[in-house]
Amino acid sequence: MIRRDKLRQTLRQLYTGESRAAIRYQAVLACIDLAIIAFFIFGPYLRAGTSYLVLDYLIAAWIALELLVKAAIARRPGDWLLKSMTWVDLVILGTLLLPNLLYNFAFLRAMRIWAIGQSPLLKVGLRKIGQSELTDVIRASINVVVFLFMTTGFVYTFFFYRQEGTDGFVDALYFTVATVTTTGFGDIILPGTFGKLTAIVTMIVGISLFVRLAQAVVRPFKVTFRCPNCGLYRHDADAVHCKACGNILKIPDDGD
Repeated sequence: MIRRDKLRQTLRQLYTGESRAAIRYQAVLACIDLAIIAFFIFGPYLRAGTSYLVLDYLIAAWIALELLVKAAIARRPGDWLLKSMTWVDLVILGTLLLPNLLYNFAFLRAMRIWAIGQSPLLKVGLRKIGQSELTDVIRASINVVVFLFMTTGFVYTFFFYRQEGTDGFVDALYFTVATVTTTGFGDIILPGTFGKLTAIVTMIVGISLFVRLAQAVVRPFKVTFRCPNCGLYRHDADAVHCKACGNILKIPDDGD
């Protein structure tokens, strides 16, 4: 029991900690996640090869192992089940185990890019190079990229999947960018009521994410440090006292 608890604590530190070993471990996980995204991008061109299913099931085994590890290190089972990435990974696992049946949902694999941006890896990496003020901007940019990627995958899967070569994916990307930016050339449109609803949701969510990105670029930089007295989380970089309660803060420098 003691060894099991120690193993769980070690794994929890590797997944959520900010030590050098934890950051290296998270960097390896991030590289694997990017490889999974690359597999999704080139998947349509590999499906005819004999190695496709081998890679597919290897990735499925990896994601299943990750799910088991995250369930084991969760402080309570409910915490693990309530995380959105848990359910996204479960759907991704289904698309890998049943590629012919659930391939339509493969575009959800782009959400793993979002998980990289939310991990301590990004924050600590920027802090190490003295660019902590870029954290919010990069995370907002990742949100935009993930949304564009997921929407393109969704549009491609449900509207352009039967086109040959790269034409379908390029058309889906072109439509997504034109819709999100509200350019609306009109040369490529989605047919039917479902297509119109897809365009509406794409415009509303896309504009919201671009506004969020603009806010992150122009607003003053705030450090994230929880006040031990009132719990206020964001403060000026040179703050000595908490604006909400006046408590003395001890915000660590980037080099700490």
